[in-house]
Amino acid sequence: MTTVSRTDEAGAAPRTAQPRHLIVTVYGLYARADGGWLSVASLIELLAALRVDEPAVRSSISRLKRRGILVARRHGGAAGYELSDDALAILREGDDRIFRRERATLADGWMLAVFSVPETERHKRHILRSQLTRLGFGTAAPGVWIAPAHLHDATTDMLRRFELDSYADLFRGDHLAFGDLAAKVRAWWDLDELELHYREFLDAHTPARRRRGTPQAREAFADYVRVLTDWRRLPYLDPGLPAELLPEDWIGIRAADLFFSLRSRLEESARGYVAGMITG
Repeated sequence: MTTVSRTDEAGAAPRTAQPRHLIVTVYGLYARADGGWLSVASLIELLAALRVDEPAVRSSISRLKRRGILVARRHGGAAGYELSDDALAILREGDDRIFRRERATLADGWMLAVFSVPETERHKRHILRSQLTRLGFGTAAPGVWIAPAHLHDATTDMLRRFELDSYADLFRGDHLAFGDLAAKVRAWWDLDELELHYREFLDAHTPARRRRGTPQAREAFADYVRVLTDWRRLPYLDPGLPAELLPEDWIGIRAADLFFSLRSRLEESARGYVAGMITG
C-alpha cells in the first residue's frame, strides 16, 4: 500500500497515513450530508492535496469496496462511490466518540459486559471480543469486560448490528470495594501504550497549531483531514476514562485540547475548500 509522507515546518519526523484511512475521513466529513456519494474524480483531486497520487487513490477505493465500506454507483453519468449502510452506522457511532470532549466521572459509574458463547460458535466469540476491544473496553477479569457507562448505547448498537445480543448481558454499577481503583484501571487498560500514541499525536500535529496566520483553504483541508485521521482511533483506545483515575497531567487531555483547537481553526476553511472542489 502506498503511504503519504510529510515533514512539518518544524522539522519533525515524517508521519505516514494509509490512503484508505484518509479516504474514509473525507467521506465521513464531507460526503454524508449529500447522500454519502463522491465522484472518483473529486476524490482524486481532494487526495492530491494530501499528496496521495491517483493510482494509490484507485487502489484504496478498491480495497474499501472489497471490505464493504464503499459501494459503486454512477450519479449524473459520473463514476463514483457511496458509503454502505454498515459504514454509515459505524461513522454515526464514531461521531459520538470522536467529537465528545467530556470525560466520564466516577459518579457516572461503569458498564460491565459478560457473555457466554457456545463452543460450536467460537467465531462469534472472537467477533464479540474484537468488537468490545474496538469500543474501548478493558478486561476486569476473565470473561468480564468493563467500560465507562456512557458507552451503553454504542455497545448495545454493536451487539444488535452483529446479532450478538443474545450472547451478552450488560450491567451498570459502581466500584464499591476493594483496592485502589486507579491501580486497577492501569491494569484493565494499557495506559503506557496509550501514552505513546498520544505523544505521537502531539508530536505530529502541534506544529500545525504553532503556524502563524490564517491557513489557506487547501492547507486547512489537508491539515484537518490528517489530524482527524490520526485522532479518530484514539477515543476508542481511551474510552473517556475518568480523569480522577489517570496519571496527573494526563497527556490524553492535552491531546484532546490540541485536536479541538485545530478543529476550531481549520474546519470552516476546509469545508469551503471541499465545496469549491466538488461544485467547481
